[in-house]
Amino acid sequence: MQSKTALWLHFHSIVLLCTVAAHAGPTPAAPEASPRRVDRQALVTRHNIVLHQFDANNPLTVGNGEFAFTVDATGLQTFPEAFEQTTPLGTLSDWGWHTIPNTNGWSIDTFQFKEFADLNGRKVPYADVPGNNQTPEIKWLRANPHRLHLGQIGFVLTHADGSPARTNDLIDVEQTLDLWDGLLTSHFKFDGQPVTVKTVCDPKLDAIAVRVESPLVKQDRLAIQIHFPYGTGETKTADWSKPDAHETFLNQPGPNEVDFFRKLDNDEYFAAASWTKNATLREVERHRFVICTSTDSRAGAPVSDPARLDKSRHRAESEFGAPSDTLELVCAFSSTNLTAKSLPTFAQSKSAAQEHWNHFWRTGGAIDLSGSKDPRWFELERRIVLSQYLTAIQDAGQHPPQETGLTYNTWEGKFHLEMHWWHEAHFALWNRIGLLEKSLGYYQKILPRAEATAQKQGYAGARWPKMTGPGGAESPSPIGPFLIWQQPHPIFYAELCYRSHGDGDRKTLEKYSNIVFATAGFMASYATWDDATKRYVLGPTLQCAQEIFPKDKTFNPTFELTYWRWGLETAQLWRQRLGLPRDEKWDAVLKDLAKPPVGDGKYLFTESTPDCYTNSKWNADHPSVTAALGLLPGPGVDAETMRRTLDWVWKNWNWPDTWGWDYPMLAMCAARLGEPERAVDALLLDTPKNHYALNGQVYQRPGLTIYLPANGGLLYAATMMAAGWDGAPKKNAPGFPDNGQWNVRWENLRSAP
Repeated sequence: MQSKTALWLHFHSIVLLCTVAAHAGPTPAAPEASPRRVDRQALVTRHNIVLHQFDANNPLTVGNGEFAFTVDATGLQTFPEAFEQTTPLGTLSDWGWHTIPNTNGWSIDTFQFKEFADLNGRKVPYADVPGNNQTPEIKWLRANPHRLHLGQIGFVLTHADGSPARTNDLIDVEQTLDLWDGLLTSHFKFDGQPVTVKTVCDPKLDAIAVRVESPLVKQDRLAIQIHFPYGTGETKTADWSKPDAHETFLNQPGPNEVDFFRKLDNDEYFAAASWTKNATLREVERHRFVICTSTDSRAGAPVSDPARLDKSRHRAESEFGAPSDTLELVCAFSSTNLTAKSLPTFAQSKSAAQEHWNHFWRTGGAIDLSGSKDPRWFELERRIVLSQYLTAIQDAGQHPPQETGLTYNTWEGKFHLEMHWWHEAHFALWNRIGLLEKSLGYYQKILPRAEATAQKQGYAGARWPKMTGPGGAESPSPIGPFLIWQQPHPIFYAELCYRSHGDGDRKTLEKYSNIVFATAGFMASYATWDDATKRYVLGPTLQCAQEIFPKDKTFNPTFELTYWRWGLETAQLWRQRLGLPRDEKWDAVLKDLAKPPVGDGKYLFTESTPDCYTNSKWNADHPSVTAALGLLPGPGVDAETMRRTLDWVWKNWNWPDTWGWDYPMLAMCAARLGEPERAVDALLLDTPKNHYALNGQVYQRPGLTIYLPANGGLLYAATMMAAGWDGAPKKNAPGFPDNGQWNVRWENLRSAP
C-alpha cells in the first residue's frame, strides 16, 4: 500500500507537469513570418557605417566570432594612442590567453575562503574579498589568465621631412564598413596624397588582409608595422613597457613572407605574414617590424640587428622591380604552428569574407521596419542590424565572451557567466543556434570544477562561477562568488537548443542532460528550508542581480525566486522527456518554494527590503525585478502586480545608474504585459546608458566604453516583440504597437519561451 507521501508526490507530479507544460513546452511550432519577403540586402546596407572624420569614439572592427581586429580611420591600428581614453584598439582572439608567472603558487583552490552563515546558521565558505581589499594574491587571482593582445598592425606615415604623421594631418576622411560584404574601406589624404585602404577579416583563419593604394607607398612614406606587446588584464590590453619579458622569434623563408613564434612566460602562439613582392621586412626595434618598399626605411628606427635580415633583404631586392603604389598584406595568428606559405592572398580573403557575410545575412532571422510611420523606426532598425554584426564578430567563440568582447579587456580580461545569457541567448531566436552552441561545451569542460565548488560549500550538483576564464576558476570578489542568477542559465540554453532542434530531439536531450541535471541538483540543494515559515527560501547569504543589497542579509529576491521555479520545472520536464522519473527533492522544493514577495501591491525587489519602494537608495542598478515576467515567462507571477511594479520603476528609477541590458529587459516585461508602446519606448529610452554610437556600440562609463550585453539583449527583445513568445497574442509582431505607426516585417525568427 502506498504511503500518503507517495500518493501526494504522484498527484503533485501530475499538477506540476501541467504547470511545466504551460511554461516550458511542448516546443511550439515556429511562428508564421510576415507575408512579404524582406529585401535583406537593402535592409542591411542602409545601415552601413560611414564616418567622415577621425573619430576616437567610433573605432570600427572586423572579425569572425573568434578573432577581431579594431582599427582607426586609416583602416589599421595606426594611432592607438588616440584611443587610450576611449576604446583601445585591440587584436584579440577566443584562444589567446596569457598568465603572468605565479611565483607564489597562488590558486583559488588554496585561497582562504571566508565563511558566511545561511538561514539556519550553517557555515558556507566563499571566495570573498572583505572590504574589497586587493592583496597581491587577490590581484593575481583576478588578473590571470587574461585575454592577450596578439599584435598591433598599423601604418607608419611620414612627412617628406621624415617626421611622423599625427591624427589631424589626415584630411578628407571617409571610412565605410560594408556590412553585407564584411569589407572596410578607408579613404583619406595625407600631405595632399590620396590613400585608399581595404581591410577584411578572413572568416576561417584568424587573419586580417589589407590592400593599400597610394603614391606614398612608392615614395617610401607609407609602410606597415607589426608590433608585439606583453600581456595584461588592464583596460589598455597591451603592455609596451616590458620588452624583456617576452620573446619574438622569426624565420623568413622568402623575401615576402615571415613566420613568427611568440613566447610570453609559459604561453606561446604563432603569427605569419605575407605581402606583395614590392616590399621587404625590417626589424626596427625589439618586437617591432616594418614592411616597406625601401631598404633604407624612413619608417622606423635603425635596425636592431642589421645582419639578421641582411641576406634575405638582398635576395628580395634582386627580385623586386620598380616600387609600386600598391601594398598588400595578410597577417594571421594561431595557437598552433602557422606558416606564411599557407596564407591566402588578399583577394582570396576578401572573396571568402564576402561569401561568409552574404550567407550570414541571407540566413538567420531578419526584421524590417522600413514601412513604419513612426519616425523612430530607422534608429531601432539600425540598432538591430548593427547589433547582429557586433555580436557575430565579438561573441561567437568557444568561450563565453567578456563584456567588451574581442576589442579590449575589462574586469582583468575575464568573462562573466551571468552575462553569457545577454551576449548569446538571442542567437537561438535568430535561427543561428550554432553560434550559441559553440560556447556551450565550456560548461561540460568546467563541470568537474563547478561540482567541486558545490561540494566544498556543502551543496549537491554544480555551482557555476561568475567572473572566470578558460579553466573555470572563480575570481575572488566581494560580489561575484555570491551571485546566484547565473546558476539556471545553462538550463535556459539547453531548452533553447531543444526548441531550435525540434520537439522530440533526443540527441539534444542526451547532449545537455548532465548539465541540466547538475544545475538543478545545486539549485534544489541551495534552497534552504525555513522551519519558522514552512517554506524553502533563497539566502541569506546571496547577492542578487540588483547588486546593491547587503549579501549577508539579503533573501528571496523576486527575479531569482522566479528563475529557480522556472529552472527546476524545466529540469523536471527534461527528465520526463528522457523517460526518467521526476526528482522528488526538486518537486519538494517546487511545492514549498517561497512565493515572490509583494508589498503595497507591487513585487518587492527582495523580501529582505520591504522599504524598497520608499527608500530611494534601492531604486538603482538593475531593475531586475521586472525580469521575472519578461526575460522569464513568469511562473507564479501575477501580471497585474507586475504591471504596477513596472509602472513604478518607469516613473522612479535612477536611470543614470543602470546598465545597457536593463532597457531590453524592461521592453520584454512590457511586451508580455501587453504594453507594446512602452516596449518600444524602453528600447529607445533616452538615457546615457542606452546610447548606441555610430559604430553600434553602447557606452556605459569611462573604461567601459562598449558593452555588448546591451546589443545581445536588444536582439532578444526585438525577436520577442516581432515573433512573439509562448502564449503571446496570435498576431504579427505582438510586442509592437498596433496603432498604424509600425509596419513590422520579419522572417525566420523563433518565438521566445
